[in-house]
Amino acid sequence: MGFSRLDIANLLLRLPALLWALSFHEFCHGYVAHMLGDDTAARQGRLTLNPLRHLDPIGTITLLVLGFGWAKPVQINSRYFKNPRRDIALVSLAGAAGNFLSALVVAIVCGIVVRLYRPAVFYILGRSMSSAGMVIVNLMTLNIGLGIFNLIPIPPLDGSRVLSTFLPVSALRGYYFLERWGIIIILILSYAGIIGRIMDPLFGMALTFLTRVILFIGGIM
Repeated sequence: MGFSRLDIANLLLRLPALLWALSFHEFCHGYVAHMLGDDTAARQGRLTLNPLRHLDPIGTITLLVLGFGWAKPVQINSRYFKNPRRDIALVSLAGAAGNFLSALVVAIVCGIVVRLYRPAVFYILGRSMSSAGMVIVNLMTLNIGLGIFNLIPIPPLDGSRVLSTFLPVSALRGYYFLERWGIIIILILSYAGIIGRIMDPLFGMALTFLTRVILFIGGIM
């Protein structure tokens, strides 16, 4: 069962958003770690937006096809942190924060474009969604999806790092034991629809918020 031309076109239109979402996500991890005193990411060449430095094969494919995924994790060394538990949580949250910020910036720019060129925008949308429009939509949806997905507290996702800062030391060994099976657990939960049930309500709320931002700035509401 092969891909149709439409499927291939849709995948290609998702590619720019995919590369940005993954690259900026990991860059934010590395940048915040660097600001907190850990230069591990800088020494490994991860303080860059070059997607070739960040892509994980499985995570990239799932994000491209399913709408959620992950990149190659940025390594950190908590010995450089003044407050390891707090700083690990900040570094872990930075990736999702970067994705949410990206989606918000795109929404703000869209709102400005709508306000300045409303007749042209409505004309284009009334005929069909242009390729540029699809790229913009993908920039918002993929960044939202990647940010929410990575906050799920299953190792090795970022949410697990945040949760670990609140767990007692006695529970950490068993918790990190899950990391070796983490990707398999995530794929099973995804196939069972559990990941979707977790993400869909949050995704819907975020997309509704961004739509209101566009309409408000665009002067439509």
